[in-house]
Amino acid sequence: MITDKNQLWQLILGELELILSKANFNTWFKDTFISEWDGNKMIIGVPNTFTQSWLKNKYHEAIKKAVKNITKQEIVEILYKVESIKNNVSVLSKTNQDIKPQPDIPNIKTNPAPKNSSLLSCGLNEKYRFENFIVGKNNELAHAAAKAVARNPGHVYNPLFIYGGVGLGKTHLIQAVGHYVLKERKNFRVLYTTCEKFTNDFVQAIKNGQTKKFQDFYRNIDLLLIDDIQFMAGKEQIQEQFFHTFNELHQNNKQIIISSDRSPASIPTIEERLKSRFNWGMIADISSPDLETRMAILEAKLNEKNISLSREIINYIASVIKNNIRELEGALNRIIAHFELTKSLPDIDTVKNILSSITTNIKKGIISPKQIIKEVAEFYDIDINDITGNSRRKELVIPRQIVMYLIREETNASFPSIGEVVGGRDHTTVMHACKKIKQDLNTNEKLKVEIDAIRQRLYH
Repeated sequence: MITDKNQLWQLILGELELILSKANFNTWFKDTFISEWDGNKMIIGVPNTFTQSWLKNKYHEAIKKAVKNITKQEIVEILYKVESIKNNVSVLSKTNQDIKPQPDIPNIKTNPAPKNSSLLSCGLNEKYRFENFIVGKNNELAHAAAKAVARNPGHVYNPLFIYGGVGLGKTHLIQAVGHYVLKERKNFRVLYTTCEKFTNDFVQAIKNGQTKKFQDFYRNIDLLLIDDIQFMAGKEQIQEQFFHTFNELHQNNKQIIISSDRSPASIPTIEERLKSRFNWGMIADISSPDLETRMAILEAKLNEKNISLSREIINYIASVIKNNIRELEGALNRIIAHFELTKSLPDIDTVKNILSSITTNIKKGIISPKQIIKEVAEFYDIDINDITGNSRRKELVIPRQIVMYLIREETNASFPSIGEVVGGRDHTTVMHACKKIKQDLNTNEKLKVEIDAIRQRLYH
């Protein structure tokens, strides 16, 4: 039996990390530890009452299962206690009468920055502007909607909901609106934040008894830009806070722009009242850029750096790096760095050699069926066992079919072997699933965006 509490908790966290999304894991298991353990009873120390309630009501069974997997024994009782840990000694944090008052919510200022103050206080990145955003067929609707909102915030497309896969320019586009508005409207209160930061700020506000300050801050914005809203899935109290924040801003004609890696309808465990509000304005998707757009992006990056490459080299880079813009820029930087270090002139053969490791990584066959199942389950926020199990719940049909389709496409596995991996299903079931998804991709844009996003997660 493992006797070291810290070692045991790290092993348990390792188990939990496999079944939870990164955002959920980081939000709810940060600063947790085993306070007491005698082999039958375990007390888990948590940083605040909000986390205590969440672990008890949402993740208790998952924790219990992980404990059993690691210890190989049934734990009679698991309790959650609000404690802090210093120098490996547990100290009760909420009932100690000598504890000093908590500081203010970190990183939250009384008023967001007006036009002439630091962009950092608005959360904006200096380089994300309309001027250097490359428009193509994959993003022209989202770009046009963002431009319209920037010119008349609060009155057109409110909210604006932009969705698409990793590294396709969602953050760039929504921050470009922020820059434009700050330039054109003096003293306009602009804030860019992520769903993770919104969540962390709320948790901290509860911990410090500052929920009123939190509410006043987020509801006193003229333009709220919030990234990666999909991480709000499953967080009931966070959704409640955002719902009221959304209502307050919208009723006062304050502009809200939201980004996500999937459409509102595809975000699991998001309350219907929130989904309905996301549909009030404009929903625009950003898909993977086509070859011409990828080449235009490369040329724009080269112009920024005042560097010249031949059309042949640009075409080659754009042809082999297809997943997202972030990878495209990374490949370009790698090539530029090589030629600057070697002080040689770029040629196509050297470029092919430099990018060989990248192109090898994106070839089929390196992704395992297990990885695909894990990514699809995480994307749709469902349990891996639900995909491989026998449940026929409606919400599992599409994810299960996508798993079969992606295993076939990304690993070239046979239909019988796929059926075996996905819970021992008949090969005809797999054939039907692959055929259906392939046909639906021709007409269902939402499905295409979701599968592109899952692919990007697999190879990112």
